[in-house]
Amino acid sequence: MRLQDKAAIVTGAASGIGKDIAKRFCREGAKVCIADLKLQNAQKVVDEIQKEGGTAMAVAMDVTDESQVNAGVQQTAERFGGIDVLVSNAGIQHIDPVDKLSFGDWRKVVAIHLDGAFLTTKACLPHMYKAGGGSVIYMGSVHSKEASPLKAPYVAAKHGLLGLCRVVAMEGAKHGVRANVICPGYVRTPLVEKQIPEQARDLGISEEEVIKNVMLKDTVDAEFTSTADVAEIAVLFASFRTNALTGQSVIVSHGWHMQ
Repeated sequence: MRLQDKAAIVTGAASGIGKDIAKRFCREGAKVCIADLKLQNAQKVVDEIQKEGGTAMAVAMDVTDESQVNAGVQQTAERFGGIDVLVSNAGIQHIDPVDKLSFGDWRKVVAIHLDGAFLTTKACLPHMYKAGGGSVIYMGSVHSKEASPLKAPYVAAKHGLLGLCRVVAMEGAKHGVRANVICPGYVRTPLVEKQIPEQARDLGISEEEVIKNVMLKDTVDAEFTSTADVAEIAVLFASFRTNALTGQSVIVSHGWHMQ
């Protein structure tokens, strides 16, 4: 098992990509904190993991609240004896053209994706530095590399994660800490399901056309990326042993974006 006895925190882990990463980490031998805004939902994931023989705990965490982040990270470190891996995954989406986008909606999306990544990283790094190593994994997107209409705050935040990652990779190297970004294409999570009717409304097309002609039009096989695909890359980043793989972004998108 590639993550035997490693202690990990996954934010936004009560559903979707975060949940599957957390469960996959546990199958690889890690001890995982399910950090989520909704504690009850996080505990349900813990119960599922424990039924499979894994080790997990749940904490309530609003990633934009510094005191909650610090408390959750400290609780995890005390329970598991440290922090080896952070997966900054919590995120939301908002669909609006820039000229109709409220400042409040802009700030909310950017805060969850970018401020949340900063706060969780800042809280976890001292534990990783003390232990002499660790892995910070940010959940980016193909929208870290390019743009789509109606998603200004999401695209801006996902681009920002690349910059944060590269700085953390540079500063963390002497401490054995790596930082990388996973950039999925469209994954059919509740977040994406919510976007389909919203984009159909704002673009004046059918939901089927949103899927075929917007979300999957540039893939090589008209397929959604799976949560299992993303979890596999997360395990790779979490288990890689050297600074040979740091400051990088890996696109998992069925060929939507190639570089």
